[in-house]
Order: sequence, then C-alpha cells, then structure tokens
Amino acid sequence: MASIKDVAVQAGLSVATVSRVLNDHPSVSEDARRRVLAAVQTLGYRPNALARSLRTDQTRTLGLVISDVMNPYFTELARSVEEEARALGYSVIIGNADERPELQDHHVRTLLDRRIDGLLVSPTDGGSPLMLDAARAGTPMVFVDRWIPGVDVPVVRSDGQAAVRDLVAHLHRIGHRRLAIIAGPAATTTGRERVDAFRAALREHGLELPGTYIGQGDFQAGSGRRVTDGFLDLAEPPEVVFAADNLMALGALDAVRARGLRVPDDIALAAFDDIPWFVHTDPPVTAIAQPTGALGRAAVRALVDRIEGRPGASVTLPARLVVRRSCGEPVPPQSPSPVRRSTP
Repeated sequence: MASIKDVAVQAGLSVATVSRVLNDHPSVSEDARRRVLAAVQTLGYRPNALARSLRTDQTRTLGLVISDVMNPYFTELARSVEEEARALGYSVIIGNADERPELQDHHVRTLLDRRIDGLLVSPTDGGSPLMLDAARAGTPMVFVDRWIPGVDVPVVRSDGQAAVRDLVAHLHRIGHRRLAIIAGPAATTTGRERVDAFRAALREHGLELPGTYIGQGDFQAGSGRRVTDGFLDLAEPPEVVFAADNLMALGALDAVRARGLRVPDDIALAAFDDIPWFVHTDPPVTAIAQPTGALGRAAVRALVDRIEGRPGASVTLPARLVVRRSCGEPVPPQSPSPVRRSTP
C-alpha cells in the first residue's frame, strides 16, 4: 500500500507539501496540487484516517442516532444528513435506537468511544443522563426532530402547530365533530406537542378532546391498530382518527379494514408525517408533511458550526398540510329552493 512518502517521491515534492495538499491548505500552488493529485491517482494512495485523526484530533466523522430506522421519516432524515455531511467533508455513522432509551444510550456511548467529531440525536425520551453529561462536557451536539428540555444544545425541528390547525379547520369544514388522536409517547417532546396542538386547534372550533378520544401509542404500527380498535369499540366512535405519526396511521388503516369498514365512508383518517406510500393507499391519506430533507441538512450545518467553534443556531421550519381523500370532501352548500309564486 502506497504511503505519503511514496506520493511525495512520485510528485517530486516534499512530504510537508503533499500533506498540505491532502488537507486542502490554501497556501499550496495549483501546480503542486495538480502533481500531488496525479501521484495519488497513479499510486492509488488512500490517506490513513486513523493516523490523521491522531494528528489533528479530528476524525471528520459525525454520529447520528435516530429513533427508528424502519420509520420512513427517519430513513429520509438519515439520507439527507449523510448527503449534507459528505458535501462538507464528513462521514456519518448511524445508530438505530428502535424507540428504546437503553439502546439509544448504547449507541451514544459507542459513538463517543469512536471519537466522532460531533453527535446528532433524535432522543427517544427526555431522561438520558448520558446525553446531559456529554453536553456538559462540551461534546458538539445537535438535537434533530425531538429534543431534551434543559439541555443547552441547538435544536433543529419543524413546527406543526399551524399545520394541525389547518387540518382541524379542514375536518370541521367537511362536517366532522368527533375527532380522536393516536398520541406518541408522552416521554417525547413530539408526542406531547402534537396532542397539545390538536387539543388547542379543536378548541378554536368549540370542540373538546375527551379522554376516550386520546389513545396512547408508541410511534409503531401495532399501537396504531390497537388504539383504533379501542376507538371503534366505543359506544360513540370518533368520526376521525388523527395518528401522530405515519406508522401508527398505517396500523389504524389496518384496524379499519380488518372490520370491513371503509375510509372515509365509515371513519376518516389523517396522519402526522407524510410518506410516499400515502399517495398509493386507497384512499390516499391526508397528512402533515415535514420538510425532512431541509431539517437533515440544517442539522448537519448546525453541528459542523459547533465542531468548528461557531455557535450553531437552532432552526425551526414549518410543516404543511397535504389534503387527500381519506377525510372525505366538503359537503357543497345546498342551493336555495326556488320561490314559488302563485298564479293570478
């Protein structure tokens, strides 16, 4: 395997000059850069990342711990993180917490042991002392999608409150009055926030959210099916089920179909977190779409700012409502009956 000395001999330059070229130092001439890159190509030289990290105290590697790799939202988020990191000269190591706090902390600990330069996390709960200790120790860190209150690191997230208001206004306009929600885990910020936004939006239309219309899910399809079965067993089932994430919405759809019911004729369905599959279901599912790609890119930029000694700012981007056919169509206003006039 070629060494940096071999590259220097091939290029007819000093090892120091070759090192400056390989590290993109601005002081090297274009001629030196061209000769070094040609020598690298000829010899098939690959820099030793471990040795370089020992010299520079950087590995050019980021860690990403996501809540559930099976959730299409987080899959897309991870892809955008990897693409933006690569564009900025970083690699990414991904850990899947599978919505389990103990597995989340395992990945965080492993990534820190690997001497990553910074950490992106979508926390599974708000009680991880490990991440609190890492933040206090000065580890460059950014929370994405979810966050832990009281931990002073940038948060990159979407704001779904306006989109939830738009959804409830849409449902109210159609004529729905009994609206239920499948909530995410109360230990997560997104789980609590989406229930609060839904309740507030209902109150704007003079509607309440009774306890029987709040089902506790876990951001997994199985809980969506279980909660929806409970809603359908009520003496007065809801007219609409709003699932606080896409996997729970798919579980709700399974529960409705298992009973021979139809969406939206028998019960309407909406979801938080739009996914490509929703346009292919029958009927297509009304959903709140987050700007997932933009969130991933903003999170990487905020983390790189922290790594490179800049403050790194929190970013909040708006979500938006995507109306499809799973909630029904507004009832058109009836035309007034023609006035009958008596004949003389």
